[in-house]
Amino acid sequence: MSDPSIQTFCCHKPGIETLSLSIMSEFNSTSYNVVCLISSVIGIVGAIYQMLPREGTSSQRWFSLTSMRGRQIVVWLALADLLASLGVFMRSVVKLNDSVLMVFDDNETIIFCVIMAAWIEYFYSVTWLWTLFYAVDMWRALRQKPAQMMIYHGITWCLPAVLTMTGLSILYLPNADCHNLGSDSATFLRLLPNYFITYIPIATVMFANPVLYVLSSNSIHNIVANCLSQFTRKERAVVDAVRLRFGFINLAFYACWLPNLINGVVIWASWYNPPRLTLLSLWYIMAVMNPLQALFNSIVYTRSNQRIVFPFSTIDETTPLVTANINN
Repeated sequence: MSDPSIQTFCCHKPGIETLSLSIMSEFNSTSYNVVCLISSVIGIVGAIYQMLPREGTSSQRWFSLTSMRGRQIVVWLALADLLASLGVFMRSVVKLNDSVLMVFDDNETIIFCVIMAAWIEYFYSVTWLWTLFYAVDMWRALRQKPAQMMIYHGITWCLPAVLTMTGLSILYLPNADCHNLGSDSATFLRLLPNYFITYIPIATVMFANPVLYVLSSNSIHNIVANCLSQFTRKERAVVDAVRLRFGFINLAFYACWLPNLINGVVIWASWYNPPRLTLLSLWYIMAVMNPLQALFNSIVYTRSNQRIVFPFSTIDETTPLVTANINN
């Protein structure tokens, strides 16, 4: 799970108990970390599957162009998903291993918590931006504009680093004691910036991507109609299939990250009396859905004209290329 709620729990010190902290203690529970562990393993498998080498062909030039360009972005998205899921996996393993936790003193426990929080937030932030730039590049490709991979890489890897460092620095510096600042207003101001820094990129993708995909769908309609000088049932089926795929991409992102936004709204709307059952339900949903983004991405970013190619297969005149007819 990647959320400011679990990041603020890193500030918790024994002997300080509030209603919010008593709810957050669930982050250390066996059941919660088992859920995170299982979902992160599934996410790791999904990301690795997505990164397997593929080849594809199509008789439609626009389809081949968007497929090749999109594939580059999808691989980087899968890499970021893999690293984020690995972070969730490592945090869960340590939390579930009492012998490891007993070696840590309080300060070392906080340091480990902060490092894992930064790792997970950073790489999930990278996935959000790659998700955005996939939509941007589809829109550009359909307008015959060149890819801007250097710009995409610069923004997706550098901007999350700046945002993560800024949000967590405000939260943990000059000391990781953000729950005991002497007043509710001071605590409020200490925690709020990191929530905004985390949620604004998610909300941006949720707003921008549907708009970009609608524009791209309209472009595909025009391209198909202009290239073939007709728009029969067959061409309509092609456009509808692309629109459906774009819709599933948006749906997958919403399913994975909308619970995080709802969690933020609930926390700040009920700051003085947080609803325990509602928050715990949301946290378990997030523990499942956040790492599963990698699995969903391996499904929704598929293309029927691409096949997995096994690099260890041999190719000669008598042996056909060993491939798996799997979408994407």
